[in-house]
Amino acid sequence: MPRRMISDVLEGRPLITATPDMTVRAASRLMAEKRIGALLILSGGSIAGIFTERDALNKVLAAGLDPDATNLSAVMVADPLTIREDKPLSHALHMMAEEGFRHVPVVDAGGRAVGMVSARDALGQDMIELEGDMRRMEALESSIGY
Repeated sequence: MPRRMISDVLEGRPLITATPDMTVRAASRLMAEKRIGALLILSGGSIAGIFTERDALNKVLAAGLDPDATNLSAVMVADPLTIREDKPLSHALHMMAEEGFRHVPVVDAGGRAVGMVSARDALGQDMIELEGDMRRMEALESSIGY
């Protein structure tokens, strides 16, 4: 996993975005439809913010706001930290752990949004690697008579 590059993780993934004037309800429906936990909010082609399922829960539902009348601009995290696509996934994971979030917007060398990585991206690969390690261990144990 530490050697996996962010660009490899994003390969073949569409960039799912929203605009600051989209309602929370519309954004939540889009996230549910696409089965994602966060949306990148673009304004004029630049990253304006990020809206996550946590934002929907904590800033909208728990606060009693109307999801049909609340725009993302009112509840998104503005100007989020980003990471470049040419970095290892482990750098993004470190950023998430240090800063306390689960999604990081990804940009190219020119600062253009190209995707989003999440803690789940690492978990999936870790599980695959763990299963492989377990199969190799079982095979080794069988071959030496355990």
